[in-house]
Amino acid sequence: MPGGSRPRAAVRLALLASALGTGAAAQEEMEAVSLEQAVERAMLHSPQLAQTQAGVINAGSTRRRAWGSFLPTVSMSSGASVNSRDRFDPNTQRVVTGSSDSYSAGVSANYQLFQGGRKYAELGRTRAAELEAEARLLTQRYSVVLQTGTLFVNALRQADLVAVAEASVARAEESLEITRARIRVGGATRSDTLRTRLELANARQSLLQSRNQLRATRFALGRQVGVSGPVLPIAPDNLDPAPLALSEAEIVALAESRSPAVRVAEAAASVAESSLESARSSYLPSLSASSSYSWQNQELALDGGNRSWSIRINGSYQLFDGFAREQSVGQASQGRRVARLTEEDARRGVRQDVDAALRTIETQEEAIAIAVEAREVAVEDLRLNRVLYDNDAAPILDVITSQVALDQAEANLVAARYDYALARAELESIIGREL
Repeated sequence: MPGGSRPRAAVRLALLASALGTGAAAQEEMEAVSLEQAVERAMLHSPQLAQTQAGVINAGSTRRRAWGSFLPTVSMSSGASVNSRDRFDPNTQRVVTGSSDSYSAGVSANYQLFQGGRKYAELGRTRAAELEAEARLLTQRYSVVLQTGTLFVNALRQADLVAVAEASVARAEESLEITRARIRVGGATRSDTLRTRLELANARQSLLQSRNQLRATRFALGRQVGVSGPVLPIAPDNLDPAPLALSEAEIVALAESRSPAVRVAEAAASVAESSLESARSSYLPSLSASSSYSWQNQELALDGGNRSWSIRINGSYQLFDGFAREQSVGQASQGRRVARLTEEDARRGVRQDVDAALRTIETQEEAIAIAVEAREVAVEDLRLNRVLYDNDAAPILDVITSQVALDQAEANLVAARYDYALARAELESIIGREL
């Protein structure tokens, strides 16, 4: 994913608002953000993403250094020495007179002609390391998208749960008023009022807990987007399930070939392969060339003086190094074996994760339909039990039981809708593209 583009997975995560009205009480003034804005700001404030981006920059610097090994090293030197005319000569044990000034300058160059292919192996290794860093950056980007979307979902989910708790309090208050009215006309007992009062107290307690959790989720979202306080997520318009853009077989094939996790494992295997080639190059001789040019004069003048130059070619071969080469090659060989196994396991793991996400999506689609039907049934059941209670055909306990069932049905509907959106976003994070 290009660093300047907006992650496309954020578009799918926008299906995170509940069809239930929030109905929350008035809150303190908070900054409102959409999911797309939250993801963009999280990209700027994520320390994990910044660390991964630094890894990409460092990998590029290492690769530039590998290219630099194909160029000669060049250095320059200069010096000046000024002494008194009278000085003690330790060789003759006498004081001598005369100029002892000295000025010098020189330039030298060195170039490694052959290192057993180590330069090319290192160039390949740094390229693979750069690809690995880029793949890790892509993985971290989708991780930030998923993490931000999850926090965004939790804040919206909790707002809807607050609405469910508020509706529960309203129903409990309504039932309490019904029982009090029936007591006044002699159609109910004091036990009915006590039971509805207890149900109202429980509903209020649940509402307090839901509001505390709502504030905590908004604080968590604020921290994610770089705000020192709670933020208000802007709920999108729709949360209905939508068909995937690809078939299951296409999704699995895409995940095994293009998943960020697989790309990281492939790049790591390439790094291990290049490291082994570099270790094996130590069995070959090395050849280097160097040259220098120097000038020296006892007068501070460019004319005159002594000039000299040299060209040297050196070759060396390590006959025995205490089995250090063997150790390096052995370690690199085992590292390559582990990297290849890790790559194979990454493909299997991605396939497993994709299958789990797909099954979760299917399950949540059915769960939404079931939850919608359950809520409709619970609403009708509460209505009927209230009618029966008004006609002395059912006890107040049936009404309270129906209220609790309706509360749970509404909470299940909220959970099913948000769990579906999260499962879909997780699948997009696994394969590294929008569906």
